[in-house]
Amino acid sequence: MRFPMLVAAAAFAATAVPVAAHHGWSSYDESKPVTLNGTFAELSWGNPHGAAKMRWKGKTWDVILAPTGRMEARGLTRAEVEPGKRIRLTGYVRRDGTPEMRIERIMIGKKTVELR
Repeated sequence: MRFPMLVAAAAFAATAVPVAAHHGWSSYDESKPVTLNGTFAELSWGNPHGAAKMRWKGKTWDVILAPTGRMEARGLTRAEVEPGKRIRLTGYVRRDGTPEMRIERIMIGKKTVELR
């Protein structure tokens, strides 16, 4: 009886670690949305969510996107946001001043994709 409980506890612990490591949204200031035009310098199209880097206000910012499956289901392709492509972003910056923003929507030409 001890071995099955040990296996169950190990399985639970293994699944809890990724959840604990993921950041929450309360660290972003939703009272002050920002909208900017630009291009990504780097793009990571993977899980748990897409991410990018871009220059804004003289700094390199980490850009937190939605999960890639959600973005694709809403009609956004990686090719549309590849580094160098002009895009318009609306999102929120971190409250603590860290150069990081959480993106709510991406606009490419006349197309708007809601990420949340």
